[in-house]
Amino acid sequence: MKKIEAIIRPFKVEDVHEALSEIGVKGMTLTEVKGYGRQKGHTEVYRGAEYIVDFLPKIKVEVVVKDSMVEQVLSTIVKVTKTGQVGDGKIFISPVLDVIRIRTEESGEDAV
Repeated sequence: MKKIEAIIRPFKVEDVHEALSEIGVKGMTLTEVKGYGRQKGHTEVYRGAEYIVDFLPKIKVEVVVKDSMVEQVLSTIVKVTKTGQVGDGKIFISPVLDVIRIRTEESGEDAV
């Protein structure tokens, strides 16, 4: 099993949710995060004062899937979120040693 974490633009969340549901992903976790990369940040003016916004709002989407679904999930996320501009995001893939569904005490892929 693998854990896929995708840092994406906030307005792409619904598109990702729908696309992953269509390919059979049964659950996901969303977290509102802030950060910067090559996009850096930008300057804004508020009540006449200029200030720098270093950390931009993003959404972190987390899913755990069977190894056989990893490539399909990755290509789906990229297809749905890619705009071709700086700030599209990043995807991180990590191994998952085990999963336990608390309610039924199932473990492994049955718990995903």
